[in-house]
Amino acid sequence: MSRRRMSDGNGDKVITGVFGGTSLSLGDNDDNQDSTRPSALRVKIISMGESGVGKSCVIKRYCEEKFVSKYISTIGIDYGVKPVMVNGAEVRVNFWDLSGLPEYLEVRNEFYKDTQGGILMFDVSSRRSFESLDSWLREAAKFGAGKFPCILCGNKVDRPRVVSEDEAKAYAQSKGFEYFETSACTGVSITEAFHSLFRTVVKHATR
Repeated sequence: MSRRRMSDGNGDKVITGVFGGTSLSLGDNDDNQDSTRPSALRVKIISMGESGVGKSCVIKRYCEEKFVSKYISTIGIDYGVKPVMVNGAEVRVNFWDLSGLPEYLEVRNEFYKDTQGGILMFDVSSRRSFESLDSWLREAAKFGAGKFPCILCGNKVDRPRVVSEDEAKAYAQSKGFEYFETSACTGVSITEAFHSLFRTVVKHATR
């Protein structure tokens, strides 16, 4: 696990790298890279959604293929890098997992700029988390994210739901997002969701 400190002039902020413990090994040291091999494309992906919907657990499930059952709220920002292959090209995905807690708004707002892809998530067993989705999109736009490819994930489908799949699909369609029903517990649809997003992000980044 790596830690970075960033100062905003009012004190230090700690950003903790928690995803993909071995994923930083690909090309971390430029001196060890094959000079004849093209550089990997780097893309910035952010997660958005209310605290407790499972953003960190879903990303960890994808990066490390493990599920953490104990809930620990993200403090500020979690950061991780995952090397992937997209259409035969090497891509380094930089995940910025934004805390959903309101007290971290001032921390979050520094990380929307230059976003290339987004994971917007709600908990299918929490209507409040579903009804908050528009506010997350407004926040991203307000703080300079611009237009970026985004997927909508209805997480925790292993639990009794209060938001129907049809309702979630209709919302996603209204925003132009692809919709996936996921579970960090079972792993269902997580790989498919992320790979779909990566393909779209790479397509936009290489236009």
